[in-house]
Amino acid sequence: MLALSLLSADFLHLSKDLEMFNNSEADWVHLDIMDGVFVPNITYGMPIVAQIKAATPKPLDVHLMLVQPERYIDEFHKLGADILTVHSEACTHLHRTIQHIKSLGIKAGVALNPHTAIQSLEEIINEVDVVLIMSVNPGFGGQSFIKNSIEKVKKLKALIQKSNSGALIEVDGGINPATGKLLVDAGADVLVVGSFVFRSPSPAAAIKEFRVLQNKGKNQ
Repeated sequence: MLALSLLSADFLHLSKDLEMFNNSEADWVHLDIMDGVFVPNITYGMPIVAQIKAATPKPLDVHLMLVQPERYIDEFHKLGADILTVHSEACTHLHRTIQHIKSLGIKAGVALNPHTAIQSLEEIINEVDVVLIMSVNPGFGGQSFIKNSIEKVKKLKALIQKSNSGALIEVDGGINPATGKLLVDAGADVLVVGSFVFRSPSPAAAIKEFRVLQNKGKNQ
């Protein structure tokens, strides 16, 4: 599947970009919520999320890059998050946080920064719906892809299969059709794409370039 990250969108013409997304072959809209503490950037707040939810029928994939994300779970659920992902590094009681999210009837995800080992998920892998591998250091869009992310996806795929987990593997950062193919081959299920699409002369055409990868993923 393809998740379109609005971090790279034109915020002066967000409704136009959302209309393009709605008419595109992308599956999820991906929202990076940053607090300027856990990562060195601040993005959109809750009123913007509510407006985005009202403007698209597609699932809202909300990625909380916040300290103590458990404080905001209920609020983002009320705003319409369909998938709510927290960082392993930000949660003192990760299992409790995941259980809280799932109790609300939405999908629960765990994100890992580039330095965090896959082994840290061994005790939680059967509880989560999505694992988000950061293939850049989080905080800003437009960064270069970290090549070791491919091996990390392979290790995660092996853990999921060994544990009989149903978790999807999502990858975010520096993704284009070339890196996307490598990630799908390694076992990724969801690719988060931002800069490649929004910096393209034709964002809709850029999204179409991933259709082959989407079809391959469906056939695996």
